[in-house]
Amino acid sequence: MTLNAKGPRSIQLPPSDAVLAPLAAEEAAEQLADFIRRHPRLMILTGAGVSTDSGIPDYRDDQGAWKRKQPVQHQEFMGSLATRQRYWGRSLIGWPVMSRSRPNPAHRHLAELERRERTELLVTQNVDRLHQRAGSERVVDLHGRADRIICMRCDYECDRQEVHDRSFDLNPHFHQYRATTAPDGDADLEVDFSTFRIYDCPQCGGVLKPDVVFFGDSVPKPRVQRALDALEASDALLVIGSSLMVFSGYRFCRYAQQWNTPMATLNLGRTRADDIVSLKLNARIGETLSATLDLL
Repeated sequence: MTLNAKGPRSIQLPPSDAVLAPLAAEEAAEQLADFIRRHPRLMILTGAGVSTDSGIPDYRDDQGAWKRKQPVQHQEFMGSLATRQRYWGRSLIGWPVMSRSRPNPAHRHLAELERRERTELLVTQNVDRLHQRAGSERVVDLHGRADRIICMRCDYECDRQEVHDRSFDLNPHFHQYRATTAPDGDADLEVDFSTFRIYDCPQCGGVLKPDVVFFGDSVPKPRVQRALDALEASDALLVIGSSLMVFSGYRFCRYAQQWNTPMATLNLGRTRADDIVSLKLNARIGETLSATLDLL
């Protein structure tokens, strides 16, 4: 098998005039429960739609289109001081929202599926660690974790809150700013960032970066391989809360199609895999999973 571990890159689906009303949770749950009974060992792939009820914004609308500008690019972050100033300045506003978020019912229902031995592996495109906090143990953080900071030059790493606190110490005037929060610890803040003082690695002076896969970076191959091994051992792939516009997640649908592995999606709106899945459920996630557990 040729392993493609490229990181986040996305497509834009053509606009669709057909906007279907969501299924009632009870109807969707009946179909999902039947799917799980027929395929009792799942690999589950989750996206931002699982965490929106925890107060973490998502990137896309129900048609898969961007709601805001695309996230920071890896090469721009590493090569541009101005990009890093803007990133860390906005994070002072956005990160507290993400750090204070708590698992919602969808996270807890997925943890319950694992306890019932219905899950081979849960692969999440989210970087919020809410699945683990809800009790899921067999989890791959495909795009990393936002709560950990790593140095891009040496082996230094620390909790993100430490960098957040040091950044405020260096830039106390940022306490005055308020802005709408954006996905993954960002905020829609537009001010002059040119004087923002960045907290660099205290060990070597290198660039500090959240331990997440930025757009244009590559997902570490061991994560992809672990997910592919789980998919190969599973009876089916269940995608929840993802439009699958980013290839690093969509690739698993491509492999499932190649291996004749059944697929189901539970997502409000379109997904990139609509034409190849066995079951498409346009329904609310938390309510559907709750009713599904009651039926299993």
